[in-house]
Amino acid sequence: MKLAVVDVQQAILASEEAKRLLGQIQEEFKTDEERIRAIQSDAAALLERAQKDAEVMSEAEKRKLQQQIDGMNNDFVYHRQKLQKSIEDRQAELFAGIDEKVKRAIEALVLDDDYDLIIPRQAALYVGDLYDITRKVTERLNDMDKS
Repeated sequence: MKLAVVDVQQAILASEEAKRLLGQIQEEFKTDEERIRAIQSDAAALLERAQKDAEVMSEAEKRKLQQQIDGMNNDFVYHRQKLQKSIEDRQAELFAGIDEKVKRAIEALVLDDDYDLIIPRQAALYVGDLYDITRKVTERLNDMDKS
């Protein structure tokens, strides 16, 4: 009986297609990331100013500055969550077709190498590297991407 394990997520993420798609997503949301970093930087500058000038500021100035900081923090959290959701949605959209390719890659390995059983690596308590075909699955995915 010929057994093997595969880490499907690792096989996908190591594939050329996944790297290309992740780069595309990163580029697509680059402007949003920069805006979020700017909000974070501005809030940090206001917080530093509040700490530095606290002794010479009136209570009204302190409250106003704290409100600005709180507002920026709220903006940061809102935009960060919105961006994270957008990225997750986009990843799901772009990666939707990869599951079928992984299935075909594993089926091809079963036929070519006569495997009787392939299980997810996470399902095994211990597996020697000899039984791990994750790299082979990634190679098949890359070959499928080229053709």
